[in-house]
Amino acid sequence: MARIQGVSKRDAGPVVRLVYRLGPKMMIKLTGRAPQTGSGLEPMEIWAHRPKLMMAMGKFNQAVRKATGVDQRVKNLMELKGAQMIGCEYCVDLGSQICRNSGFSDDELLALPRYRQSELFSDREKLALDYTVAVMRTPVEVSDELFAQLKEHFSDAQLVELTALLTLVNLDRFNAAFGIASAGFSEGMVCVLPDRPARDPALTRIA
Repeated sequence: MARIQGVSKRDAGPVVRLVYRLGPKMMIKLTGRAPQTGSGLEPMEIWAHRPKLMMAMGKFNQAVRKATGVDQRVKNLMELKGAQMIGCEYCVDLGSQICRNSGFSDDELLALPRYRQSELFSDREKLALDYTVAVMRTPVEVSDELFAQLKEHFSDAQLVELTALLTLVNLDRFNAAFGIASAGFSEGMVCVLPDRPARDPALTRIA
């Protein structure tokens, strides 16, 4: 259960109610199935406390996802890997099912945490995942060597598209901060597990 309640349909304004009405159809189109737990729209229900922010985030999301300069398989891999690094339960559940619905095998999903050692991913895909890991780290650790390798496989426009996608993936921190749990899109099937790094002692409150 999330740390705060989302805005109910009854309390939502007309724009938010429209998002609530269209959202489930969009999710089913992406995943091929309905959520098994809750509405599947929990992030939107929490964003709805600030409708203008929700709409601005939605416009950025749409703009990034309408870009078609890079094949969707690479982008799906990067998005799922980024969500895994953030540790967002909702996002890895959703992302795993989106990948599966787009043609990924269970073996590929299971191999993602150790993609470097896997023969299931191409050199280009592994390089894109290396870039994902480097960008998603805090602080960002994109070396000159890595970027030079990227430029051998991706154009400048494609690199802007991929980096914009990773910027969007960073919004998954919103879901993780509010403790938004899995919606069960991957229930009963293979799902990539979120990373669980050791907690920084400096962030632990002493009673």
